[in-house]
Amino acid sequence: MIVDYYETSPRKEEEFEEFLEEQIERNNRVIERKAKQREKLKREKIKEEAKIKRESKKNVKVITGLCIFFALFSIIGYRVFLINNSLKEKENLKAQLAEIKKQNEQLQVTIEQQMNLNTIEQEAKEKLGMRKLDNNQKVYVNLNKEDYTQSSVKTENGSEKETWWAKLLKDLFNIE
Repeated sequence: MIVDYYETSPRKEEEFEEFLEEQIERNNRVIERKAKQREKLKREKIKEEAKIKRESKKNVKVITGLCIFFALFSIIGYRVFLINNSLKEKENLKAQLAEIKKQNEQLQVTIEQQMNLNTIEQEAKEKLGMRKLDNNQKVYVNLNKEDYTQSSVKTENGSEKETWWAKLLKDLFNIE
């Protein structure tokens, strides 16, 4: 048989129970504190997530605004580019027009100089060996004063008074 050398006295049992109760209470307080801490951490986490969502919405708004600004700036810049190109083209065309007008005036002066009768006569004498006609070289011809031209417009008697449907019938049936 085994003999228990340690005897427990009622007083030690009470102390042990008190000790156990204190340990249980302490553990319960620790569990409650940890639960409160977890609850607090959950609330803080929820607050952080809400804060992150607000900041992300704010960032999205800022980025959207920047994109819109950049798009508008790009459109305006492109329009300015197009306007500048058309102005350069207009200036180039004006310069070409001025050059063409200058050349035209020079050609007009050249033509007027060449159309001068004295110049023509001088070139005819020098280059072609021509000379003025004498009276014995001139031959005069008498022409009848008849008009040899034909009118292209046909005039028919009474056709002006005919109605359009009568003209149509004549055209269809070749009636004259």
